[in-house]
Parts: sequence; structure tokens; C-alpha cells
Amino acid sequence: MAQQACPFLSIDPSGQDLYGEISRIRAQGAAVEVELPGGVRAWWITGLELNKRLLAGPETSKDAYQHWPAWINGDISRTWPLAIWVSVRNMVTAYGSDHSRLRKPMAAAFTKRRVDAVLPRVQEIVDRALDALERIPEGEVVDLRAAFAAPIPHEVVCELFGVPPGEDGPRAALYRIINRFFDTAISLEDAQANAVDLYGTLTAFLQHKRGHPADDLTTALIAARDEGSLSEQELMDNLILLLTAGFETTVNLIDNTVHSLLAHPDQLDLVRSGRVTWEDALEESLRFEAPGAMSGLRYAVEDIEIEPGLTIPKGDPLVVSFAGAGRDPERHGPDAERFDVTRATSRDHVSFGHGVHHCLGRPLAMAEATVALTSLFARFPRLALADPSHPPKRLRSIISTGHEELPVLLHGREPGPRPQEAEAIRKPSGPGGTRGTRAPRG
Repeated sequence: MAQQACPFLSIDPSGQDLYGEISRIRAQGAAVEVELPGGVRAWWITGLELNKRLLAGPETSKDAYQHWPAWINGDISRTWPLAIWVSVRNMVTAYGSDHSRLRKPMAAAFTKRRVDAVLPRVQEIVDRALDALERIPEGEVVDLRAAFAAPIPHEVVCELFGVPPGEDGPRAALYRIINRFFDTAISLEDAQANAVDLYGTLTAFLQHKRGHPADDLTTALIAARDEGSLSEQELMDNLILLLTAGFETTVNLIDNTVHSLLAHPDQLDLVRSGRVTWEDALEESLRFEAPGAMSGLRYAVEDIEIEPGLTIPKGDPLVVSFAGAGRDPERHGPDAERFDVTRATSRDHVSFGHGVHHCLGRPLAMAEATVALTSLFARFPRLALADPSHPPKRLRSIISTGHEELPVLLHGREPGPRPQEAEAIRKPSGPGGTRGTRAPRG
């Protein structure tokens, strides 16, 4: 059994060089021990086929309470900044029969009827966001993530779950909390405060929904709880999963696809000409920039032989890297780092999981992104990056893959002002409003 004496590298919690780190890990082997934020060691897996094997089979688990001795014994503090990714009890962190039990009511809640019913509202929400963009004076730099990519999934998921609107209500609170939830460079104090805020908001929301049931997913999950399919903690933690994942991954999918198409005008031309479909562009975006870079920690249920001479010991944590799998040169060729909407292997990725943990929300996320992208580029055919020479700053996360801001010019760089001459970047102060901030100079 081979095991490294020390980690190959310490992972930057801010995720600013995520793909550079993945490349360096990949060069060291199929499974490499790294140090995660907070000093926790784990094995990092980058290959697509090995990712699929570990996602689909029973040899790994996401249940820390059963299969991570360091968590069970208290060697990993409950105050670890990433502890909420381990401590929650939902269908993603469940194993075996518990996973089947928890997934069943979630699948029942995400029926095709419910998803189909919300699709007309998606178009209405998208059109309203585009109308707001049209009111922005030509030449101003707009943060398209904050003004378009984020509000759409937020409103959709809140309508699905019956989260009431209002500046002081749970919808606005969840928008604020989820924006911090995926920040893996957050301080311990801020992480703990955000967790308290999250559970407090959801407790009040569940109390409200019990008094005001409706035809929404939260009411359906409360019914499953009342029937004995879920415990109260499982109800709460599954809501955390569905509200956060249903929001963040779709925001990133829209954000990343827009950025990749604008950064590669030849690829955008292929889509606009009809030579490839918008679905092709989305699948390549999912491969090229997985909206979730990793699946959270998994644990070896038994000794796992990766290859002769390399075994992950039972009980060790490991990271299934969706981002690494998407750019695996063994599957996608030597140009796996290139965005190519005609790529024959684009659909071979694990960005929505794999096997029993395949994401239930994939159809809705793809439908939202398709409506958003087709409508955006139809309304603003000259849409352009504000400054193509400076890539947008990445989110501070090794879990969520997107941009802090996506500065664009809605009507192109000509005849409007140059990016450094723009007066403001427009962005919402929360779900609904807009505010201006000074654009960076230089």
C-alpha cells in the first residue's frame, strides 16, 4: 500500500488558480494527497473514469458519521471552516439504504409536472431581467453575473420552494447567505455566523410554510416529514442542499457559458449560425467549467486500490474533482483545456454527478440556462466582454466555479466608451434592485 509521506501541495482556499493546481496534481498521478483549507488532508482524484468509478460504486461514501474516523473521533473540529459540508444530513451525504430513503421524497418533489409548470415562469423572469438591462444607458459596464445570471435561478428556485418575496423576508436572506455559503476562503467566525444565519432563516421559513401550505416543493417535503420519511434535521438539511445547489450551479452555468462564448467569438459564431446547438454549447461549458468544481468529501469505505502500488486506505477522505474530470486529456484529448463547442466528447463529464448521486435538478438547470442564453443573445446581439484582455476574477471557492463579477458591454465596445472610461458597473444590491459602483480604472 503506497501513501505519500506528506501532501503534494496545500490547496489555495480562494480557488484563484484552481485549474493550475489540478494540472499539477494530475501530473503527480491518479490520486494525490493534498492539504485542504484548515489543514485537512485528502486524496485528490482528477481522471474522468476514476471519478465515475468512485462516484458510482459502494467503495466510497459521503457519510462522515459512518465512514470518516477522523470526524467520528473528533480529530476534525466541528469548528472547521468547511464543517457544514460534512455535518449536514441530506441525500447527498447519505450512504446505501439511507441515500435511497432520502432521495425518494426528493425525486417525488421534482416531478416532471412541477418542472414543466415552472418553465413558462422562467421565460417571464428572464424577460423581466432583460427589460431591466435595456434601461441601462449604452456604454456603461454591467456586471452580468449580478444583474442577470444570479437573479434568474434565485427567483426560480424560490418560486419552486414557495419562499415568499420581500426585502426583509427569507428570499432576500437566502440570497445573501448562499452568496457566502460557497466561499471556502471565509474566516472561521464568518463561516459559523453564516451557518447560524442559514439555520435560523430556514427554521423560521419552515414554521411559516407549516402554517401556509401550498403547491410547492417545501410543502411536499414537509408532508414527507410528517409521514415519517424524513427526520426534522433531514428535512432542514435537504432544504439546504436543494436551495443552495439549485441556485449556485445554475448561476455558474449561465455565467461560465456567457463568458466562454464571449471570450471565444468563433465558438459563439458557430452557435449563432446554427451549425451547433445551444445544448452543445452548454454541454461543452459543463465540461470546460464544471459549475461545481468538486463533490465535497467522500470517504473510503474499504482500502481502494487505484493502481498497482497506490491504495487509498480505508477511512481516508478523498475529493472527486468534477473540474479535473472535465479537462482530463486521456478522455478529451491534448486540447482538453480548450473551449470547443464542436467537441465530440463534450457530453462526457460528471458536472451533474454520476450514478446514484446524479443531480435531480439537471433538467431544470439546463432548461433555465437555455432560455436565459437564447433570450440574452437575441436581445443583445452585440454583447461583449468589457475588457477581453483581463479575465474576470474567480469566485473565492474550491467548490463553486464561476466569477465574482462578469463585466460586459451590452451593446459592444463600439461606439461606446472603452472599458476604462466607463462610469459604473451596474449590479443588484440584492434580488431585485440595482445600484452603481465605480468601475475599475486602468
